Amino acid sequence: MQKANDQILADDNMLEKVFHLSGHGTTIKREMLAGLTTFVSMAYILFVNPSILGAAGMDKGAVFTATALSAILGSALMAFLANYPIAVAPGLGDNAFFTFSVVLGMGISWQKAMAGVFVASVLFTILSFLKVREVVINAIPKDLKLAMAAGIGIFIAFVGLQGGGLVTASKTSLVEIGSLTVPTTWLTIFGIFVIAILMAKRVPGSIFIGLVSTALLGLITGLIKMPASIISLAPSMKPTFGVGVYHLSSMMDPQMWAVVLIFLLVAFFDTAGTLIGLAQQAGIMKDNKMPRIGQALVADSVSMLAGSVMGTTPTAAYVESSAVIAVGGKTGLTSLTVAVLFGFSMLFSPLLTVVTNQVTAPALIVVGVLMASALREIEWDKFEIAMPAFLTVIGMPLTYNISYGIAFGFLTYPILMVAAGRRKEINYIMWAMLVIFIVLLYILNIVPKA
Repeated sequence: MQKANDQILADDNMLEKVFHLSGHGTTIKREMLAGLTTFVSMAYILFVNPSILGAAGMDKGAVFTATALSAILGSALMAFLANYPIAVAPGLGDNAFFTFSVVLGMGISWQKAMAGVFVASVLFTILSFLKVREVVINAIPKDLKLAMAAGIGIFIAFVGLQGGGLVTASKTSLVEIGSLTVPTTWLTIFGIFVIAILMAKRVPGSIFIGLVSTALLGLITGLIKMPASIISLAPSMKPTFGVGVYHLSSMMDPQMWAVVLIFLLVAFFDTAGTLIGLAQQAGIMKDNKMPRIGQALVADSVSMLAGSVMGTTPTAAYVESSAVIAVGGKTGLTSLTVAVLFGFSMLFSPLLTVVTNQVTAPALIVVGVLMASALREIEWDKFEIAMPAFLTVIGMPLTYNISYGIAFGFLTYPILMVAAGRRKEINYIMWAMLVIFIVLLYILNIVPKA
């Protein structure tokens, strides 16, 4: 008994030395509870990511394992390198761009697209170590960053509405409301209301609970088939592991460099914006700067590189970490707890068969709502800002391509700012981005595929 107590004290001392719990005014129990809250809030990605990448033709089982492992690595690195209570896992915006813009939109095979993700990840890691990423992020106007986040959110919600059967194609008006006589569509409607009500009540893990509730209703009503088992060893990553590296020769196609550029841009802004927002909420910011942001960006980039080798799209800091900060999580022990729980979750891959499009659709729609909230901070009363922001937001769902929405914003912003007499506010990086996006649009629409 005494040995057990001594071991507990030793473990407590070790955690104190690594995470400086007392210095942050927190305890082991509080940090682990915060980690559990975070995991429940973001566990939906284990099933949503395979569903989205599966639509591109990737093996869902392999993606499930790659998703879990990249989340484990990213969250653990965030814990030990930066000591932040911020979890990392594959991001929804990136997987949506991969599947719907690159594979389905541009007609590029998922194997070649994964090569683009790998190259972007290598460049991303190098830029993070050289701190170039911080310089570029600071040069992009706040309003365009907000518009990108909101636009991706609306695009993701549109994908969810389609997958859930609430919106369908129309020959006369492009889109129309789906048929309410289709039983599975009501699963989506049920899931939306469950998650929305739980969110309104501020229940931790609302999205995950809604996803589980929708799947259970589908099983009870017979709309979803029962899985053969519940627990098993994690699926092999053989169908996706190293595929991006193997197909590096596809980078000879000029269109692939456009893909790399967009992945770089989305990854550039996604995590940095989330990190800064969460740091402000947690009171970590000092003199308008985020301590250890370099280490946090390295943790993110290394997990992104590892994920591209294993077979998943780029990782990102999760906005769901805000729930953790709200319940008192303050150190990397929270992130480490998330990593451990993702490890246990790898035993439940058979449940992938019950997570259909109708089950994941409500999660996509609600996440879209959360991301679209960035719209409120845009300066809509200044037309030179409102127009580029609006084109960025509306361009993504209407062209069904995230890259076009981003391009519309970066092409119009410098021109309208000059017209408004605000030329001095535009830095050389924004002018460089203008040229880059002109080249990008040329490559995407005019240069023939190799």
